[in-house]
Amino acid sequence: MKVHRVELVHRKYRKPFSMHIHILDKWQHTHNFLADHNQAEKNTKIVLLLTTITMAAEVVAGLVFGSMALLADGWHMATHAAAFGITVFAYRYARKNANNSKYTFGTGKVSILGGFTSAVALSVIALLMTIESSIRLWQPQTIHFNEAIYVAILGLLINLLSAILLQDHHQHSHDDHESHDHHHDYNLHAAYIHVLADTLTSVLAIVALLAGKFLDWIWLDAVMGLVGAVVIAKWAYGLVKDTGLILLDGSPDKEIKLAIIDAIEQNSDNRVTDLHVWNLSQQHLAVTISLVTHHPQQPEHYKNLLSHISGLSHVVVEVNQCQDEFCLDSESGNFYHHSTS
Repeated sequence: MKVHRVELVHRKYRKPFSMHIHILDKWQHTHNFLADHNQAEKNTKIVLLLTTITMAAEVVAGLVFGSMALLADGWHMATHAAAFGITVFAYRYARKNANNSKYTFGTGKVSILGGFTSAVALSVIALLMTIESSIRLWQPQTIHFNEAIYVAILGLLINLLSAILLQDHHQHSHDDHESHDHHHDYNLHAAYIHVLADTLTSVLAIVALLAGKFLDWIWLDAVMGLVGAVVIAKWAYGLVKDTGLILLDGSPDKEIKLAIIDAIEQNSDNRVTDLHVWNLSQQHLAVTISLVTHHPQQPEHYKNLLSHISGLSHVVVEVNQCQDEFCLDSESGNFYHHSTS
């Protein structure tokens, strides 16, 4: 039979060793934990294109007609276009490097990093909105209502179309995995939040501009800006909190950890002494388990005990045999002490 060798390290650093003559495929597994994000990437590209065209049109029109409202909204949309660019880049980079050996557990977290970066961008937008609105609240400026209303309506239409493109796939992804919070595509979710933020600012702007034009409530424009900033900041905080926890290898919900412990300890006299669970991507979890038992089995036995728990893609089990004189009486279910007399 042909000898199969595992290329774990570069040939020149590997010391000679003997190897089984068996095929090793059954003991190996992939570290490509990427989900299929092709449709999400495609939709995000369309939204990026729509946002970029609208941004360019508003900036050019603002320069030609001397409208600060058009210019301001154009540069505002530029920040969202940059965020969508980050989303697309994260998808492409993760896909192209999915099997790159430099990444121990693959590139499943790249899209989560993209979501975190977009959340930080949202926080910056909220801060800038707060500063600008505060200045306008104390130093009201002349508003070209007709142009500003046109800009807000145009932005609202573009954002509604973008939300439909992103929301459909986002909702589908959520419905497929509604029982597991860790199944969110945070990269797409971040892009969706950007669209919602822009939609919110457009709606608030239309309300404020109409009130200013017909009721002369100039101050409402700045107030609506502050309200929008607070809501966007809250969304950004939630996204930073969720993605940051995963990037720092935080543990998922307690239910998963309890399910793992119950599955292991309900078999024989096993006791879990150490447990670590963390995300490799939105859909995949890694688990390392240390357990002690009087009746040790092969690691595959304990992995099979966990087979009903979805999302466990990389499981490492350490089995320690208890050598103490206290043993479990399998018939009575009580612990007893071996007599030494």
